[in-house]
Amino acid sequence: MGTTGTDRIEKQITLRAARSRVWRAISDAEEFGSWFGMKLNGAFTEGAAATGNITIPGYEHLKVEMHVVRMEPDSYFSYRWHPYAIDPEVDYSGEPMTLVEFRLADDNDGTLLTITESGFDQVPEARRAEAYRMNDAGWTAQIKSIDEYVTQP
Repeated sequence: MGTTGTDRIEKQITLRAARSRVWRAISDAEEFGSWFGMKLNGAFTEGAAATGNITIPGYEHLKVEMHVVRMEPDSYFSYRWHPYAIDPEVDYSGEPMTLVEFRLADDNDGTLLTITESGFDQVPEARRAEAYRMNDAGWTAQIKSIDEYVTQP
């Protein structure tokens, strides 16, 4: 099945950091939370859920649940989650999850990071456009956040 222009978000950046440094920033739950704005309980483990809370001011009341799909050291990390699940009164557990993928590749100036989130066409229609719009803006901000995080001394 093909994807439409609203099914996937893709962001790319060359980070002036070693691939191993970028890998740690995306695959270590504590480091991930530092730049992403969440506090996770425990480590990322392939095939397991990671849970915690958002730490971004104004969103601290929100819980987060990420289901780690695959971890390939220094090259690929993916998880599933419910996009833009911000209403604490709504049970999102019955909805399909989107797939977030981080791909790392060598680049002359450091590490090329590609972040893709796909599966928005399966999100319930009533909240699909807003989830896509908010996550598109969110990933734009997160690309800047990880860049600052991995390049700080």
